[in-house]
Amino acid sequence: MLEGALAGLAAGGLYAVLGVCLTLMARLVRVVNFAQAAAGMFGGFCAVWLVTKAGMPVWIGSVLGVLIGGLLAAAIGWIAATWLSEASTTTRSAMTVGPLLLLISLSFILFGNKPQPFAPIIAGPAFSIGGVVISQVTVWTVGMAIVVAVGVHVLLTRTRIGTQLRALSERPTTAELLGIRSRPLSIAVWFVTGVISAIAIVIVAPSQSNDATSLSMLIIPAAAAALLGGFKRLGLTVVGGLVLGVLGGLVAQINEISLVRNFLPFLFIVVLLLWTQRKEVWDAAR
Repeated sequence: MLEGALAGLAAGGLYAVLGVCLTLMARLVRVVNFAQAAAGMFGGFCAVWLVTKAGMPVWIGSVLGVLIGGLLAAAIGWIAATWLSEASTTTRSAMTVGPLLLLISLSFILFGNKPQPFAPIIAGPAFSIGGVVISQVTVWTVGMAIVVAVGVHVLLTRTRIGTQLRALSERPTTAELLGIRSRPLSIAVWFVTGVISAIAIVIVAPSQSNDATSLSMLIIPAAAAALLGGFKRLGLTVVGGLVLGVLGGLVAQINEISLVRNFLPFLFIVVLLLWTQRKEVWDAAR
């Protein structure tokens, strides 16, 4: 059981990283970005192509792929900031479903519909707990989730740019009247979250299901993790991602219920939604 739980931490770290990106997007640019993982996936696939077809070294191809993922996210952000700046959060979030489907379809056309041969950037064991080996990938993904969450918190609370971003998210019209350039800041948030997503996917993809659909649908467990924090609290988002990963690893060890693993994020989302609406449901029942 311990082996299964610790094995799930690598996936949990990935969920946490993507969940932190979703939370950051929701807080700062009023979007639940359904194309978050798809942009990272496409950047990762470009990295694989650059390494296997163009003959680039793994690190150079990976860096270029990560930048492509960030630029794709920034392009979606430019559309949102240009034509949907005054739209509601629901409308802006729904818009990202289009790029999600477009990137999956485009990846099928350019790279095929089979898993891609990602070259491991980080590999090998890190240490062991109770005889169970913890991989370098697990350490990096969990560490990345914590570092990103802490870094974002420090940025938002201790820096001038963070103050501008918070002003932009809470009072966008007032912020613009005060001279804060909303569009560049918004696009920068899209770009940074795209880069972070692509980095996480490039690190984890060699040890996970790495076809286009599977990687793009990582948005579901990421959204479940972000929902635990109400798309506001970064710490709870990290906890949610790690818990989902550990639960998935535990369930995978039990043959009788191993198939439930694929449905855990949906169950997690349903339970959280029911819990957040418990007061209204109880009041209605009375």
